[in-house]
Amino acid sequence: MKKAYICAAISIFLWSTFATSSKLLLGAFGNYQVLCISSLIAALALLCAVLMTGKFKLLKQYRLKDYAIMALIGLPGTFFYYVFYYTGADRLPASLAFTVNYMWPIMSIVFACIILREKLTPRKCIAIAVSFVGVAIISGGGLFNFDKNVLMGIVFCLMGAVSYGLFTALNTKYEYDVFVSMMINSLVAFVLCFVIIAVKGELFLPNFTQTLGFTWNGIFVIAIPNATWILALNCKNTSKISNLAYITPFLSLIWTFLILHEPINIYSVIGLVVIVLGILIQLKDSKGKEKGLE
Repeated sequence: MKKAYICAAISIFLWSTFATSSKLLLGAFGNYQVLCISSLIAALALLCAVLMTGKFKLLKQYRLKDYAIMALIGLPGTFFYYVFYYTGADRLPASLAFTVNYMWPIMSIVFACIILREKLTPRKCIAIAVSFVGVAIISGGGLFNFDKNVLMGIVFCLMGAVSYGLFTALNTKYEYDVFVSMMINSLVAFVLCFVIIAVKGELFLPNFTQTLGFTWNGIFVIAIPNATWILALNCKNTSKISNLAYITPFLSLIWTFLILHEPINIYSVIGLVVIVLGILIQLKDSKGKEKGLE
C-alpha cells in the first residue's frame, strides 16, 4: 500500500504542472500539434524505461490481440483525454480548465463500479457527492457568466474527465505491463495526431525553446505520471487512490499563479476546500477494510 501512495504522490506533483505547461504550448500551437510531439517524446521515454527495466522481451511475448487491446485502452486516456482537455483549456484560464477537468477521479470511481465491479458503498457515494459539489463551486465563476466560449470550454474539460476515468478503470482491468502499454498508448496517440495535422497541412518543426516545453510535457506530464498512476491503482483500491488526485489542483493553482500570473479567485479556494473534505471522507475508511487491502 505504501508503494501505491508513493506512486500517486509522484503523479500528483508532476500533473500539477500540466495546466501551466499546456497553456504555454497552446499559445503557439494547436491541440493536435501539442499532443503529437508530446506523445512522440512520451513514447520514446517509455521505450527507454522498457529497455532499462529489462522488459523488452515482453514485446515479443505479447500477441497481436494484446497490442490491439492496449491501443484501444489507450484511446480514451492518451488521445481523447488530451484532445478534449487542450480544446477546453484553449478557451479557459488554465486554473479553471484544470480544476474542472478534475472530475476525472469521480469518473474513475464510477467506472470502477461499472467495469471492475467494485462495491459502491455509502461512504463512496458521499465522497463523490461532496467532491462533485466542490468542482461545481470552482466552475461556478465561469458558469454564471453564461459565456458561450466558457461553457464550451467547461464541456470539453468534462468530456476529458470522462475519458480519463474510463482509461483508469480499463487499465486496472487489463493488467498489461505499465511501461509497455503506456508506450503503445503514446505511440498510437502520436500516429493519430500526425495523420490529422498532416491532412490539415499543419506539420511543423519546433525551435529549441519549444522543444524543451514539449520534452517536459511528454516526459514529466504524460509518460512518468501516467505510468506511476497506473501502478498506484494496481493496489485495487481505485476509489481511495482516485480521491487523492484532488490534491493536484491546489499545487496547480500555485504554478498558474507564479508562472502564468493568473489570480486565485474565491470560487477556486472554496471549491478546493470542499473537495479536500470529500477526500477526508473517503480516506477515513474502517481499519478492517484497510488491512484487508494491504
